Amino acid sequence: MGFFDVLKKKKIELPRYAQSLNGGPPLFSYFGEDIFASDVVQQAIACIVTEMKKLQPRHIRKPIGGDSKIESSNISRILASPNLLMTASEFIEKIVWALYLDYNAFVIPVYELRENGTRLYTGLYPVRPDGVEFLESGGSLYIRMKFANGFETTLPYGDVIHIRMQYSVNNYMGGDEYGMPDRRAFLKTLKTNDALWQGIGKSMQWNLSINGIIKYNTLLDDGAMKEAVKNLEQRILDGESGFLPMDAKGEFIPFPKKVDYINPQTLKFIDEKILRTFGVSLAILTGDYTKEQYEAFYGKTVEPLIVSLGQAFTKTLFSPREIGTGNKIVFYSGEAIFMTVDQKLELLGTLGAAGSLYENEKRTLFGLMPLEELEGVRMQSLNWINTELADDYQLGKSGAAAAAKEDGDNAE
Repeated sequence: MGFFDVLKKKKIELPRYAQSLNGGPPLFSYFGEDIFASDVVQQAIACIVTEMKKLQPRHIRKPIGGDSKIESSNISRILASPNLLMTASEFIEKIVWALYLDYNAFVIPVYELRENGTRLYTGLYPVRPDGVEFLESGGSLYIRMKFANGFETTLPYGDVIHIRMQYSVNNYMGGDEYGMPDRRAFLKTLKTNDALWQGIGKSMQWNLSINGIIKYNTLLDDGAMKEAVKNLEQRILDGESGFLPMDAKGEFIPFPKKVDYINPQTLKFIDEKILRTFGVSLAILTGDYTKEQYEAFYGKTVEPLIVSLGQAFTKTLFSPREIGTGNKIVFYSGEAIFMTVDQKLELLGTLGAAGSLYENEKRTLFGLMPLEELEGVRMQSLNWINTELADDYQLGKSGAAAAAKEDGDNAE
């Protein structure tokens, strides 16, 4: 059974459109991807997607006043392997690209209902419909999706994971008032950039295609001129030494090979203006960034996306009661293998001293194989102590109590 066959079983027919507070109809269709013809745009978004692919989604339960715990649940398993077509990283990549293409990304969870009314999730499918409509019936909101192959499906909106970017004036969709990416101002910058590069290309072509001018010191009619040019071309082809033989009637005037390039600062300004739209710096784009530059990129661009994904998945995959008991989806940042050696040492010094890392985790942090004798072993510094025992330890009460207990045991 294919994915669309699964959706057909869920199809609902609804006649009434949902109300929109801004007065516009709740119908949205996608068109235009002109900005993605720019290599700078694609490279900038690829930088963001690459960082997002490192994320590890987990089902976390954090009771009020308690510690967070990773749950070994059906949702955890489906996050690790979303569907038969994609790995977890490909799944995230698909979502983030759709988000930048349309400012809206949709994921449809497929599930089976258990006897107790809970859901057994069997797949998570990112989809990119050509158009969506929001409908309401009986006080509930539904979404109708239309796809390029002509297929349509209507689902409860609460059953669809919907991530929005630049969610502002429209009630239902990210983007402008029509639920579309507003790229008018940005397209002006791209057109300026394109015009500059086209100018450079034409300038090079013009300069490199003209080598010189032949001046004939006699008057020639059209036929004689064509014959003279033909003879000149043949002399050029026959010349092997690089010198062109001429007779007394012709004079060769060389054309200077000079290309007037655009000021590099101008090109850099345009590139940076494009990159600023996506929150990516030149250093991030080229990969030649410092720790501070990466932290700025992560905090400004990547982290807000991580928060949006986690909250959108949590809202759909859990019931209000489950959310109230501390269940949520968290997208943890990438593996420590992407850190520099100094960053790994800093991490090791902080988490290792606190006993938050197993010994084999410390080894794998530097690419070393885990050892069997270190399995399950966790060490911590004696310079750390439980805050509730700090006063007793400082005053020597715990030591006195331990000594008294030892004396009592010896007396027995």
